[in-house]
Amino acid sequence: MDTIEDGPLWRKESVSFDAGYGGQRMRAYLFLPKNSSSPFHVVIGFPPGEAFVQRSSRDLRLQWADFLIRAGRAFLYPVYAVTYERLPSSLDDGSSAARDEVVAWAKEFGRSIDYLETRADIDAGRIGFYGISSGADAGIILTALEPRVKATVLMGAGLVNDEVQLPEAHVINFASRVRMPTLFLSGRNDVARPIETVQAPLFRLLGTPPEHRRHDIIEGGHIPARQQDATREVLDWFDKYLGPATSHR
Repeated sequence: MDTIEDGPLWRKESVSFDAGYGGQRMRAYLFLPKNSSSPFHVVIGFPPGEAFVQRSSRDLRLQWADFLIRAGRAFLYPVYAVTYERLPSSLDDGSSAARDEVVAWAKEFGRSIDYLETRADIDAGRIGFYGISSGADAGIILTALEPRVKATVLMGAGLVNDEVQLPEAHVINFASRVRMPTLFLSGRNDVARPIETVQAPLFRLLGTPPEHRRHDIIEGGHIPARQQDATREVLDWFDKYLGPATSHR
């Protein structure tokens, strides 16, 4: 553990561990709620596109995920390759480079779970995943490869980047391998990733049994018109498949 910040609602721990390749180490931020008791259920996040342009994880924003901690769950925020201080990104340098980044994320995701399994205050049998936009796309691949994830929520995922990704790193070739309970959230008026042509086709490819997957359409565009609409859907999904968080509130 590198540093600890003690706030009114949660304890933030900065930790580092082996990234799983090239002798690299990676940083992650673990947020432990103060309104519940250990061992904590935990959700691992993958951030939206802002993480690929900001220069320091000190500036990371939690608006898209802080409700998970407030509800009594721990939240792990890994600093993945080519995000924050691990820039620059090579996404524009060709399909081979983009593929290598996806491979790095998969290794880092697995090592993140390895780290959580070392902690007595984390219930490693109740791990969820939450990704938004580009983080939701990455989530298709990461959860397809990682059976230790028990439930996942993807907001704004879709069949994108056809012209960039090689087949071995394209979500279309991983969706059928996603078998854990999966919730898709889509904004009704999402022009960036239209439901019928981008999001729904990916949802139909999921390997999750029909009774354990759902595609919910909420008001808004790529971002929900009302955050509380998405919040309720996400919390209910994790409560159903991970069990209710042990919140004191």
